[in-house]
Amino acid sequence: MSSLTMTLPTSFPVARPQWRSHAGAAAATLALHAAVFGLLLHGWTPELSAPSQTQVLKTQLISLPTPTPAAEAVIEPEPTAVPEPLVETVIEEPQVDPQIEQQRLEQAELAYKRAEQERQVEEARVKEQQRAKQQRKEQLERERQERIEVERQQREAQRREQLAREEQQRQQAARAEAAAAAERARQAEAAAAASRQYLPIAKDAPDYPSRALDKGIEGTCTVSYSVNRQGRIENPKALEDCHPLFIRPSLTAAKSFRYQPRIVDGRAVTVPEVKNTFHYRIQ
Repeated sequence: MSSLTMTLPTSFPVARPQWRSHAGAAAATLALHAAVFGLLLHGWTPELSAPSQTQVLKTQLISLPTPTPAAEAVIEPEPTAVPEPLVETVIEEPQVDPQIEQQRLEQAELAYKRAEQERQVEEARVKEQQRAKQQRKEQLERERQERIEVERQQREAQRREQLAREEQQRQQAARAEAAAAAERARQAEAAAAASRQYLPIAKDAPDYPSRALDKGIEGTCTVSYSVNRQGRIENPKALEDCHPLFIRPSLTAAKSFRYQPRIVDGRAVTVPEVKNTFHYRIQ
């Protein structure tokens, strides 16, 4: 801040009339104010920053009583010059222009509003990012749960298919077993029926070969033959399991067999491949 200090003379000549001294003081004050006003007009502006120490010039204006006009002019002796008291001029700190202050406040308010808007925009952006991140996390969790559910359903479907296959295999095995059992029963029934149809009437035991008896040989011999329509034996032959000593007596005994003829559709038929096993044991 610039300050103006004017040094006044220590004394002013005092005119003989008292009104002249008052006029001089007034003129000096007016001149001082005019000088300050001129400086202000020529671009001198006080600094707005607060000084470390403000210099103050005090001005004291002394008003003298109005002289009473004398009826007659009295010539008084010239008094000795009395020094006038120092006149201190107080230059107050110029006030800040309200318009400039208002503009500064408006600019500060606009800057604050812009900063607040930017802060709100940043907060909104951060919240949007957090919301998007949370939505992405929830979506990933839903996808994970859906994937787990799909895998569970697939495993459940595979388990059901496995159980269905096992059940089908068991049913097939049961049907096959039932079919096999039925076939065995049918074959047994057929064999029983066939055996009933050509039951042996006479079966003589073979003679034990003396050579085998002397040597203590035991064994078996299976003979295959056909039963003709008369119930007699045709084409007897010994199979491979026969011991050579037991072949002849087995064939001789088989030829003596007599069967009841097999009847099919009311007629007797030949039964081929009838087998009979002879067991030779020494008692």
